[in-house]
Amino acid sequence: MKNLGDKLKAHLKKDGVLATLLYSFKYLYFKFQLLVLFFNLKKRLAKRNYEIKHGLTIAEVRKKTLQFTESLRLPNGPYGRYRYAPGQDGPVLYASLYAALTRHLYNDLADLSTIKRQEWIDYIKSFQSADGWFRDPAIACELAETADWWGWRHLTLHAVMALSCLGAVVDRPFKILESFKDKNFIEAWFKNLHITPYPSSEMNAHLPLIVVTLLQYARDYQGATWADSAIRKIISLLNAQIDPETGCWCTGGGQKNLINDGVKIAYHFWIFYFYDKLPIRFPERAIDSLLFTQNRFGGFDNSINSSACDDIDSIDPLCRLIGIIDYKKSEIKNSLHQALPWVLINLNQDGGFVFKRKQSFKYGHDKMYSGINESNLFATWFRTLSLAYIGKALPDSWAGRFDWRLDAIPGLQFWQPDNKK
Repeated sequence: MKNLGDKLKAHLKKDGVLATLLYSFKYLYFKFQLLVLFFNLKKRLAKRNYEIKHGLTIAEVRKKTLQFTESLRLPNGPYGRYRYAPGQDGPVLYASLYAALTRHLYNDLADLSTIKRQEWIDYIKSFQSADGWFRDPAIACELAETADWWGWRHLTLHAVMALSCLGAVVDRPFKILESFKDKNFIEAWFKNLHITPYPSSEMNAHLPLIVVTLLQYARDYQGATWADSAIRKIISLLNAQIDPETGCWCTGGGQKNLINDGVKIAYHFWIFYFYDKLPIRFPERAIDSLLFTQNRFGGFDNSINSSACDDIDSIDPLCRLIGIIDYKKSEIKNSLHQALPWVLINLNQDGGFVFKRKQSFKYGHDKMYSGINESNLFATWFRTLSLAYIGKALPDSWAGRFDWRLDAIPGLQFWQPDNKK
């Protein structure tokens, strides 16, 4: 309250009475909205907990989610074209990839006819350019060319995963990988990523995930045996920059206020360590950091209203680490059990999931927009993936009552035998 009083005095002195009153009103309205959100989420969580204990089954969620996914498939043209959300009209490749990944998790692709499967594969492959990147004219824009958290490079990562789920291999090599045959290039490239134990506004966590995943794919599916040494070089550079106090990157020597973001960064790196079954450094500190990110509602973020990305950034590594080292296993189990109902309060009646409750979500382009509390295929896939990992890590849990389909393919959706308890 003292800080608020000081701020009001400063506003009054600088801007006058009317401006200070307006500031006060906005501040109080903001606090009121937070309070409403808190009780709304609390009510939803209590309801979902009750449903889980009294009848809601994973089989029912599976049925509804697959129905939602099917409702977005366009019946005309080649099989595999999907809209991103109910409010969208035309297909985008991202939606097709999310649909394939979600259906694969629920083992819904197994009975796909040969004709439909091949149509879908050919549809996805038609978007690959000569340089190896997948590009979708429907969402072409400057951001798609320059960003790594969304856009062509990010899209390509998902195309590789989806094609693998459909039983196909990418036709063209990825030209970007040629430069990674040179270790001197790798060192210069890594330096420009600004990945250190300390935070940087120029840090890029998405590009290493994309590049290493494509290197793993080229090694395992395209015969590029040389890629393994490039992967090991990148990992050695990453290892040298971990903060030993947190087991993460960019946390400034164990600064607690940086752990939340540090875990989100680390998720993008740990994932390719796990795929190659390589040990992560300071795993005990990493587990401490992961558990630290969980909030009172079971999600994983400083905010009580965590997003699909926030949640999986902690759920994925916790699910893997519980089967790798004997450290705080009971705490991890409790954390994952607490996370389950939180993930499920983001499930809508239509069977789809939201990215974040009470918020609209535009993912890079207007054709990938969903309104407030509107389901979309990205959130549906990512939150279903969270359920799948919890089910794999805790087979005795609510989510463990389904035999999730997770193959050993590079990217964000895999489960290695050594990850099992």
